[in-house]
Amino acid sequence: MYQLQRLHNQIAYLAPLGLEALFEERLAGRVYTRQDRLFWGKIEDAFLARWAANQWSELYEIQFESILECAKALTSLQRSWWPYLPAGSSRASYIQKALPHVGAKPIVFTGKPTTYPPLGSWRLLDDHRVLASPQCTSPRPNGEWEFVEDRLGPPNRAYLKLWEAFTRLGVAPQKGEVCLDLGASPGGWTWVLQRLGASVKAFDRSPLREDLMQASEVEFVEADAFRVDLSAYPEASWLFCDVICYPEKLYEWVSTSVLPSSIQHAVCTLKFQGREHYGIIDSFLAIPGGWLGHLSQNKHELTWVWTRPVK
Repeated sequence: MYQLQRLHNQIAYLAPLGLEALFEERLAGRVYTRQDRLFWGKIEDAFLARWAANQWSELYEIQFESILECAKALTSLQRSWWPYLPAGSSRASYIQKALPHVGAKPIVFTGKPTTYPPLGSWRLLDDHRVLASPQCTSPRPNGEWEFVEDRLGPPNRAYLKLWEAFTRLGVAPQKGEVCLDLGASPGGWTWVLQRLGASVKAFDRSPLREDLMQASEVEFVEADAFRVDLSAYPEASWLFCDVICYPEKLYEWVSTSVLPSSIQHAVCTLKFQGREHYGIIDSFLAIPGGWLGHLSQNKHELTWVWTRPVK
């Protein structure tokens, strides 16, 4: 018979591929366990929660004898599960096959809100022990938001950041809404916005790809991103910024230009170049109405998505 043990006050973080060192540095001096990209222990940390691909919020250790016992133990906690598999583990693969089927096809982006059912995560520790969490922050396998890509239309792969942000948060510009895309060249985000039916004013010192420059929904303005006077565009409800700059500069601009304006929604990328800039994360988290997290398409970046709170 299997045994379930709740690991009270413990939490696990699955680090994005390539950011494991960031998690180890943050956890230095604390007691934790690591297997590949998975870190767990009594290590609740708001900073790591921003960067994690997935957070396992309700940890259990399961002891079992047979594959079917393990599957029964997992389904006693909830129905749907996805493994974080040890490399080359056939036993783990057999356990997953004994669980109810969960589809993991890439997402077809529609721009419309989609509801995803809860998805638990588990990891085989050895032949007779599993670490599992029925409660995770991501409803996608291992927190990976994979899309059916458009390899012909967009000018670069930056479009995937917006697809993911809109899909995860269930918000997107509606047809006819006016969007400001700052630092738009070569036009990856503008391409997404105009395909959603939005009217886009794209600002950059370099032009967009030629077809976007000619698109009826797009108006190109040659300008430095942070010199744009937002008060000149009271009709705009959305603002987008994927500009390469220090995150402190982005925060100052958001505070002095975006928040006092009539903009209702904003999506901005925080691009980090070292640990000395991490302190600004708390400043963005303190802005009411905002969400800050690491997208599957981000590298050493976080994405800030904001909606103006209703007074």
